[in-house]
Amino acid sequence: MSGAGVRRPASVAVLVRDGVLPMELGLVHQLFGAARDPVTGERLYEVTTCAPRPGPVRTDADFPIHAGHGLEAVAAADTVLVPASHEADESLTPDAGPQESVREALTGARGRVASICTGSFLLAAAGLLDGRRATTHWLSADRFARTFPKVTVDADVLYVDEGRVLTSAGEAAGIDLCLHLIRRDHGAGVAADVARRTVVPPHREGGQAQYIRRPVEEPGLASTSGSRAWALRRLAEPLTLARLAARDAMSVRTYSRRFREETGLTPMTWLTRQRVDRARELLERTDHTVDRVAAESGFGTATSLRQHFQLTLGVAPAAYRSTFRGRGTP
Repeated sequence: MSGAGVRRPASVAVLVRDGVLPMELGLVHQLFGAARDPVTGERLYEVTTCAPRPGPVRTDADFPIHAGHGLEAVAAADTVLVPASHEADESLTPDAGPQESVREALTGARGRVASICTGSFLLAAAGLLDGRRATTHWLSADRFARTFPKVTVDADVLYVDEGRVLTSAGEAAGIDLCLHLIRRDHGAGVAADVARRTVVPPHREGGQAQYIRRPVEEPGLASTSGSRAWALRRLAEPLTLARLAARDAMSVRTYSRRFREETGLTPMTWLTRQRVDRARELLERTDHTVDRVAAESGFGTATSLRQHFQLTLGVAPAAYRSTFRGRGTP
């Protein structure tokens, strides 16, 4: 999806089934539809709604939708998104999976395939998740793990990127997944612009573990939000766990526990993610050397930056800059 000059919009097919959640269908159209080339202003994606059979599709609301395309759109798409169907998903198993035409369309798709919420059941039933990590809504995670033992389920995260196949958690996590795909295609700047247009955070903190209901809620608990906001303004500084905890007047042990409850991440994992995001922005938007980017993002040395970039993104900083330089500049 890179290259100079005018590019054709990448094709996104949203495969809907009876019982689809309108919010999940709408967010795909909204987010990908808002992505624009920062130079030309042209759309970067063309989104198509399709179904196993073109025509009316029931939703979980009191209105239907009309899918104008059939499974041929899945075969042609660069990206296939599968929203949840609460009518069908949790009844799917490896033996009682989707109809054969749907299975063949998904397994034969030339592009990447991604699911929102319990849409992961459809991907798993089609065999696309065997031997891979995946996530789904935390309420359905135990059932998913029992039904599809060949899949490694991570119920704590908002989405899982396995390269060609991606899965996301509950409905709103579809927003995080779509922004991640846009970021992967066109860089942090374009994804941030889409987030601004739709008034959502470009990168949500933590995972879905923070939303799981706990048996006992302790009243009056202190929050770690103050130290997180403080840390974001000081990413270039040495930020230790003790320093963060002191900022919120907690012991390290209490702070670590509370931080995990609020974000789903350990404090140091969260801090590393923020620093990687800062480095990405600097690589896209400035001509700073890798050493300076490392210093300003808090990694200290170019070697440390390269290590974290490789672990997080699978590429070196120089390769990332070469791919995305200039795309994210508003």
